[in-house]
Amino acid sequence: MAHEQAHKLAIFRGNLKFKSNVSKIWGVFVVLSIITIIEVALGILRPDFLVTHKFLSLNLLNWIFILLTICKAYYITWDFMHMRDETVGLRRAAVWTGVFLIAYMVLLILIEGDYIYEVYKNGFIKFNF
Repeated sequence: MAHEQAHKLAIFRGNLKFKSNVSKIWGVFVVLSIITIIEVALGILRPDFLVTHKFLSLNLLNWIFILLTICKAYYITWDFMHMRDETVGLRRAAVWTGVFLIAYMVLLILIEGDYIYEVYKNGFIKFNF
């Protein structure tokens, strides 16, 4: 079982090792703080080239926020929720469930958003059943 093993005291696939759990917690805190400081700095500065350039109809600054937030969420789950110590099946079940739920929600938002756009554009839409 995963609970019988000792906690791993390394992060970044063993590239950074710690001597105790307390030092590891502080190391993880520093990593997450650096990512948060980058997000806050970008939010305050709002560089023009990141705001004006778009990718998939969303400006680059928003994409950076989304990616950094996903990285933090993954890292919190991996380290603080001890997913690295669990079996492969449990890790996949947790990850794939989230992936499919997010994909489903995005699909629903796109379908409903398109419907609302069409209603505002053309007025009332009557369906022929």
